[in-house]
Amino acid sequence: MKAKLYCDGASRGNPGEAGIGCVIFLNDNRKIEISEYIGQTTNNVAEYNALIRGLEETLKIGVEEIEIFSDSELLVRQITGIYKVKNKNLIPLYEKIKQLLSNLKSHKIIHINREDNSMADKLAKEASWKIKR
Repeated sequence: MKAKLYCDGASRGNPGEAGIGCVIFLNDNRKIEISEYIGQTTNNVAEYNALIRGLEETLKIGVEEIEIFSDSELLVRQITGIYKVKNKNLIPLYEKIKQLLSNLKSHKIIHINREDNSMADKLAKEASWKIKR
């Protein structure tokens, strides 16, 4: 099974109340939306958590090949190895993403403009306003 994953993180205050948003398009025409509040954190940590959550969901449903789209240039460049991950809060998240990606037959991560990621952005912003219960 193949999928396209659009993911985004949002933090109000950076650090502040944060949420993640993912939109997954499967090659069998299904669409899955994820919008989750993740507590207080930075925008970069939220971006990483959005990708982790999206990858976990796609692997759970049997995706083997994925194209990932993110408007976070930092995230994309770190995952592709163009930039090193130096932030101690991002290193374990980076390692988790690499572990999840290793379970796929193929993957590609692509930086896109913010306006091309509006669905995931909307879900992440909505989630940042929710209170965790």
